[in-house]
Amino acid sequence: MLHTFGEDLTFEEVAVEAPDPDEVLVRTVASGVCHTDRTMQNGANPLPLPLILGHEVSGVVEAVGRNVTYVRPGDHVATCASSFCGTCRWCQRGALQHCENKGRSRPEDRAPRLSLGAVGVEPFVGLGGFAEQLLVHERTLVKLPREMPLDKAALLGCAGITGLGAVRHAAQVRPGDTVAVIGCGGVGLNAVMGARLVGASRVIAIDRLPAKLDLALRLGATDTIDASRADAVEAVRELTGGVDHAIEVVGIGPTIEQAFAMLDTMGTATVVGVAHPDLTVQIPAAQLLLEKRLQGTKMGSTRFRLDIPFYCDLYLNGRLDLDPLLSETIGLDDVNRALADLDAPTGARTVITF
Repeated sequence: MLHTFGEDLTFEEVAVEAPDPDEVLVRTVASGVCHTDRTMQNGANPLPLPLILGHEVSGVVEAVGRNVTYVRPGDHVATCASSFCGTCRWCQRGALQHCENKGRSRPEDRAPRLSLGAVGVEPFVGLGGFAEQLLVHERTLVKLPREMPLDKAALLGCAGITGLGAVRHAAQVRPGDTVAVIGCGGVGLNAVMGARLVGASRVIAIDRLPAKLDLALRLGATDTIDASRADAVEAVRELTGGVDHAIEVVGIGPTIEQAFAMLDTMGTATVVGVAHPDLTVQIPAAQLLLEKRLQGTKMGSTRFRLDIPFYCDLYLNGRLDLDPLLSETIGLDDVNRALADLDAPTGARTVITF
């Protein structure tokens, strides 16, 4: 649990309420450690404290509220921060990631789902996955095939849907397109796999760590560029003359500008990385006359109850290789070390197992 921004998490017993009619109690099996958790720990977006971090979770349903029909006890599930109400204007447009009523908290006249003594505890994005149990709205959950390994399924709830969805839904990469992926962490490597999956003719992985570039080659990249040794834009242009799509997964000004600069005529740069709210970028206005586009995406523009089961089927059929993305498995008592490691990550994803 986080009591002070910038400090380590503490380990405490929290009281969990019985499920409300639309809620589900889940026993956590696996929880991914995402860079977003680290940025929240450091106060990038000051949320109410105390706070339980973690949002990339898989588990088993233990109990359901009386109105819940989608899942029942014993079902294997994964969570997604891109929950939905089904009735707001964004849900009606199919853009669940922008839902205006995600059900992350109970109404103010109800007791909080989690508490520490007399104090309510905030679960990050309504989930709070660094815990042995979750009490969540049923619309944050997706049912999984029983054959799907739950440690791999946890990877799909954030990194998977974001990287794969950025390629499939936001950028809409087509067979034969050329793609550059800037940043080969957990999300970027999923973007590499997504580009291969949809039939991109060339997938160029860009990072500053050789180990990540080696993993990108294993997962479907056709070329790699070590950005610590070469100018990424010039290298991409030497390889392709300019790409149809650049997927930016870092979220800083220079790489966003590089993504736009490496595009071919009518190319699209899709920004996946979460940038600081005050960040601004500059692009040459004349390049817009070549019909180049700069766009963003949130959570891979995913429809997670459709996408996650699809990705599970691809994994079970050998068409989506999630295994290399799980770089380390730890216990919950190692979570502070795993969060600190995200300041200079070398692997794809660390997963807490319970």
